[in-house]
Amino acid sequence: MLSAAQRLRRSTDFAAAVRAGRRAGRGAVVVHLATPVITTSKPAREIGTEDSSTPTRAGFVVSKAVGPAVVRNRVRRRLRHLVRERLAGLPPGSTLVVRALPPAAEASYHRLGADLDAAIDAARTARGRRSR
Repeated sequence: MLSAAQRLRRSTDFAAAVRAGRRAGRGAVVVHLATPVITTSKPAREIGTEDSSTPTRAGFVVSKAVGPAVVRNRVRRRLRHLVRERLAGLPPGSTLVVRALPPAAEASYHRLGADLDAAIDAARTARGRRSR
C-alpha cells in the first residue's frame, strides 16, 4: 500500500502531472511522469534540498472502458503494488500518473510490470523534439 503522502488525490494534482509530465505508453498502460525542475540560481549546497524532502507521488486512472468495477479494482490493486516497488527509483519530488488501457483487464501481473517498466523508462529518457 502506498502511504498517504505518496498518493495523488486531488484532480488538480492529476491535471498538473498530466500537463507538465512527459507521456509514454507501452502495452496496457500510459504513464505521465513530471519531474521537479531544479533551478541553478541557488548556491550549489542548496540545490535540491526542498526536492529531497518532497516524496515521490503516484496516482492511478482506471476508466470504465477497462471493465466492470471488479476488474477495474483488480487492475488498480495490481498497478498500485507494481508502482510501490518502483517509486524509489524515480527522482525525489516527481509525480507519476499511471493510466490503464482496456487491454490491462486481460493482462497478467508480469505483463503489467513489463509494460510499466518500459513506459517509465521511456518517460524518463529525454527525446528530441519532432519537427512539424
